[in-house]
Amino acid sequence: MELRQLKYYAKAAETLNFSDAAKSLNIAQSSLSQQIKQLEEELGTQLFIRNNHNMRLTEAGEAMLPFAMRTIHEAEACACRIHDLQKLLTGTLNIGVTHSFNPILTESVISFMKMYPGIKLNVVYKQMNELMDLLSKHEIDFVLAFRPIKPLPDVESHILFQNSLSAIVAKDHPLAARDKVTVSELEKYNLALPSKGLQARNAFDSITSSYNNFKIRIELNEVNTLLKLVRQTSLVTVLAEDSIYDVRDVKAVPIDFPDNQMAGCVHILKSAYRKHSMQEFIRILTESIAVKRLQNNWI
Repeated sequence: MELRQLKYYAKAAETLNFSDAAKSLNIAQSSLSQQIKQLEEELGTQLFIRNNHNMRLTEAGEAMLPFAMRTIHEAEACACRIHDLQKLLTGTLNIGVTHSFNPILTESVISFMKMYPGIKLNVVYKQMNELMDLLSKHEIDFVLAFRPIKPLPDVESHILFQNSLSAIVAKDHPLAARDKVTVSELEKYNLALPSKGLQARNAFDSITSSYNNFKIRIELNEVNTLLKLVRQTSLVTVLAEDSIYDVRDVKAVPIDFPDNQMAGCVHILKSAYRKHSMQEFIRILTESIAVKRLQNNWI
């Protein structure tokens, strides 16, 4: 039994489609089929049931999957340990980021690339639930996102800074002169809200369940576009305060509501090996001007 065969089997089990699995692995479908056939022959059992319409795992295939995944992850962790021990700062660091963290990330990315030119950064922007799924599959090394409303049992969340959920408006908007705004006052304005599922929207919905008179004109899952709309119109959006870091011509007005805090966090799997490159990136991020400024605002 070879590690390569286990990786092929795991990808086929994930996609339940040999063609899709082969494309993902960047190999020919015939090579994938051959390796899985050899694995089945060595084990003396069938792992997949295939017909003209679909494919599924056999009972043996289901039972084997968690052991295969554990073996793959441990092999990858072993390679990372050896590289770190030898100070071979090479390889890839995979970072998952929600869109709200984009404004504070650029400074750290530039600093890291200058310090560690041998390491490739792979930065993935998605919604938090998608990123946590990738984290659980060991496809990314850590996630930068706000703390979820409900703790995740297999994830450690380390706080970088605290933020207020805020109404974001153009600098010439009537609300821009305010220190705070109530939820009921937001009912007076046309809103451009982040799409449901995004963290700022989840936080907003959790504090406004008793309000139903909002004038929502548009919903978007892209923060930069929301900010452009706010700058050029009288629309109001709702985002975490850090979303406008280094963005001109807009103002964040905290929403006046008890416990209106969003904790910006680094999320790491409890069971995962902590790459040296990951620890260095988090150190650089923690010491960045952007994060220091947010920490000072919190204090």
